[in-house]
Amino acid sequence: MAPMARRSTKQDLPDDFEEHILDIDIGDEMRASFLEYSYSVIYSRALPDARDGLKPVQRRILYTMNDMGLRPDRGHVKSARVVGEVMGRLHPHGDGAIYDALVRMAQPWSMRLPMVDGHGNFGSPDDSPAAMRYTECRMAPPAVAMTADIDEETVDFRPNYDSRELEPSVLPAAIPNLLVNGSAGIAVGMATNMAPHNLVEVVQALRHLIKQPKAGVEDLMRFIPGPDLPTGGKIVGLEGIREAYETGRGTFKMRATARIESIGRRKGIVVTELPYGVGTEKVVERIKTLVQSKKLQGIADIKDLTDRAKGLQLVIEVKNGFVPEALLEQLYRQTPLEDSFGINNVALVEGQPRTLGLVELLQVFLQHRFDVVRRRSRFRRDKAARRLHLVEGLLIAILDIDEVIQLIRGSDDRGQAREKLMTVFELTEPQADYILEMQLGRLTRFSTLELEKEKSELDAEIERLEAILADDALLRKVVSDELAEIAKTYGTPRRTVLLESAGTPATASAVPLEVPDDPCFALLSSSGLLARTSSGRPVGAGENRANHDVVVSAVATTARGEVGVLTSQGRLLRLGVLDLPVLPPQADDPHLQGGLPLTEMLALAAGERALALCRITAEGPGLALGTREGVVKRVNPEVLGRDEWPVIGLREGDEVVGALELVTGEESLCFITSDASLLHFSASLVRPQGRSGGGMAGIKLAAGQRVVWFGAVDPAAPDGSVVVTASGSSTALPGTEPGAFKVTPFGEYPAKGRATGGVRCHRFLKGEDTLVLAWAGTAPARAAAASGAPVELPEPTGRRDGSGVPGSQPVVAVAGPLAPRLAPFATAVESPADVEG
Repeated sequence: MAPMARRSTKQDLPDDFEEHILDIDIGDEMRASFLEYSYSVIYSRALPDARDGLKPVQRRILYTMNDMGLRPDRGHVKSARVVGEVMGRLHPHGDGAIYDALVRMAQPWSMRLPMVDGHGNFGSPDDSPAAMRYTECRMAPPAVAMTADIDEETVDFRPNYDSRELEPSVLPAAIPNLLVNGSAGIAVGMATNMAPHNLVEVVQALRHLIKQPKAGVEDLMRFIPGPDLPTGGKIVGLEGIREAYETGRGTFKMRATARIESIGRRKGIVVTELPYGVGTEKVVERIKTLVQSKKLQGIADIKDLTDRAKGLQLVIEVKNGFVPEALLEQLYRQTPLEDSFGINNVALVEGQPRTLGLVELLQVFLQHRFDVVRRRSRFRRDKAARRLHLVEGLLIAILDIDEVIQLIRGSDDRGQAREKLMTVFELTEPQADYILEMQLGRLTRFSTLELEKEKSELDAEIERLEAILADDALLRKVVSDELAEIAKTYGTPRRTVLLESAGTPATASAVPLEVPDDPCFALLSSSGLLARTSSGRPVGAGENRANHDVVVSAVATTARGEVGVLTSQGRLLRLGVLDLPVLPPQADDPHLQGGLPLTEMLALAAGERALALCRITAEGPGLALGTREGVVKRVNPEVLGRDEWPVIGLREGDEVVGALELVTGEESLCFITSDASLLHFSASLVRPQGRSGGGMAGIKLAAGQRVVWFGAVDPAAPDGSVVVTASGSSTALPGTEPGAFKVTPFGEYPAKGRATGGVRCHRFLKGEDTLVLAWAGTAPARAAAASGAPVELPEPTGRRDGSGVPGSQPVVAVAGPLAPRLAPFATAVESPADVEG
């Protein structure tokens, strides 16, 4: 059912009613209203006063805290209590705006000289503070200097918003707050953005201006060379600062402070100071965006390790192969690690917004301090004069105190007593009232000597204050001395470094971002460490090798190329050479103690081992592999567009024991088995197969035997080749006995056909039944123990000379000199383009 319509009656107008309609142009009304609103924003919210450097809300907060007695030597109170007092008494706006202003004055990264001492979570450059019901505050010591002497008629007071109370139009401000802490605000049609400065430097400039009132910008910049930002960092380029000091407007660049350090096996950029107003989260987010969009390369990881103990610490790990200094320049150009600050010195001077240069800013503050000290001196002089007047009256009365008491007791009322005192002793009305109000018990405290001493002190104080008021030079000296004391009390060292220029940027002609694609060698050690050389020359023979494991595989490549890793499970894994640590250039015989573990570069399955490195190329004779069960395979060379692919189809229980890249395709492929059989045949007898092929029979194994070693030997090597075998017991724990070693010239073993049983290469001693290690290659062979120490092998003996020589410690790896093996590659690497991948 629809509701019933409410019936209304129209009242008749009175007989004497006269209608007055005023026509107003809507344009004029909008202009007038908007102008009034603009004035309100400019004067009451956004712009600071050039004298105390405070906006109205900031001034009201400090004045209210001073009234509440929240001094630095007293306890903190809830921030909500301060906000409530400010809002109820002086600032009829939202509590959020008041609390935001209070929080900013407590943040050391926002204010060069914080005015509020906060207790609790007041936020960070990235995070907002806790609610005002959780935080506590009180005045910081500099705030005391801002409100000092405010009760001595040093500044004018005006009614608050409801005219029930009075508030100061400006604070006495013993600190040049506008320059020290800066300011930022957006009004209507104008804005202000002022940079913080160092208090000591500003005070030095002020004192110089007091002595030399006609000093110019160049003179003052000897004391204030530039801003001093709360977060430190660097300022690059001073031309914009000089322009701002002259005209009130200018721009300068802020740059983070960073250093290059070694972080584990990588180089890293450690950022300890950020530009003013920039937080770590903003920097991290920007870097991640650039990395994900491929616009920034060379960053491996970024970590924010900031805490209270170490302060700001943003760690950017640099990939191997990238120049950290050049990458830092890229970060400066593309991230907030370098930001600009636009100076716009707009402040209120005598109620009018003005753009001020450095000289004008200092002059306005000095005139304010002159006025404050003058008014304070006048107040203190008048106060001392009033006290002196009372003391003089008391001195007159105390000479005949008994008569004074009798006169008072004989009077009918207070008025009659006052008249008698004024008539008999020739006292003034204030002097007579002071004597009448004085308690009888206080008479015991007074003596002529004490009063005479107080009178002389008051005379001296009045004379001093009169001199300040009468002598402008003395007034300026007082202001200068007070400023010096302020700098001594609250001054701190400069945090921001000033640079005339940023230096030469990292370009292709100066410092390239990436390592040049120069020829080098990728190396693999027997313990699974990876590294690369710093040049394209082959490694040495290793005659003076220190303790380290031997280099079992080396591949000629380029610094920005890729190599393959052949594993025991028949996989070929792609590996970027750029990420490998670089060996010192003077290392003729490199050791890989500073190498990178292969497990940090590649994901290997449980029990899977890396056997050798190879080039990733579609040319050449390809790869050769030998398995535990005696299978041999040659793989056609090809390049696939993925990170891994199989190179052999293994039967269940089988694994690859040796893999290598062929150089000519005419090498002798060699098998050595656990029962000391050796077989070698030409690689040309093995037909190349595709990746999925399972290979063909390589050596015929006896029951229960396995292949210990598979590789290739160059019979035409200039130094000849040898066979190294080490025997032991199959029932002993691995590494518990050194066994017996035998070194035999490879030429004493005749070649036989593929898939045959081979010939014996080692005779077992009593208690030995297996080969624990075998190797064949170019002499002289070098061996390494588990500790990394070099192991001397016996001199080569004939094939039929019997068993080996007992060793002193177990050998875990054997390798020969790499230089002859790499000669075909080294000669081919003439430029980076000569090596594919």
